[in-house]
Amino acid sequence: MYSCSQCGKCFSSRKYLSGHMIIHTGKYKCTECGKCCQSSSALAVHNRSHSGLKPFECNVCSKRFTASGDLVRHSRIHSGNRPYKCHMCDKEFGRSEQLTIHVRDHTGNRPYRCSLCDKSFSVSGHLKVHKRLVHDNRRPHRCRYCGKLFKENSKLKRHISIHTCAKTYSCRHCSECFTMVDQLRTHLLKSHSEGTYLSCHFL
Repeated sequence: MYSCSQCGKCFSSRKYLSGHMIIHTGKYKCTECGKCCQSSSALAVHNRSHSGLKPFECNVCSKRFTASGDLVRHSRIHSGNRPYKCHMCDKEFGRSEQLTIHVRDHTGNRPYRCSLCDKSFSVSGHLKVHKRLVHDNRRPHRCRYCGKLFKENSKLKRHISIHTCAKTYSCRHCSECFTMVDQLRTHLLKSHSEGTYLSCHFL
């Protein structure tokens, strides 16, 4: 495995690593959002996301995409085609990046390290969430009723239900409704023997 010295992302060959390193030079940088791409053609495809141009349409569900590769990957949802197979457990995936992440479960490889603590992660998105929730003190989500601040929008929504008394979580087995999802999980376990104790209290 070849690891990027800038972001820790791993690649199966030096060739793929070299192509990835172009991103860190900023040579092909979007003037709209600052995202860096590997080539001028990749930047052109990215720019479609800002213009709203999506020329590739799925002939099954009519969903549209900015790049042909995105359409190909999406089409596997309808066809059930999973060409990427794990050589350790035979599990199959529709996208190569899904397989790469899955293999890390077997190897224990966690290439994305937090620069502020000793935590490491197998997925870059998990590292971003970790930094935001653990190391970032910003709380951008404000309750319109009491002004309380939250780091996550999902936590704000749960909090707002206290003010509105809205019971948005309904039981599929009976007429009971609840203001919070963990209340619903507890109900499903106790009244309908569905779920586990841990799933009711993980929030």
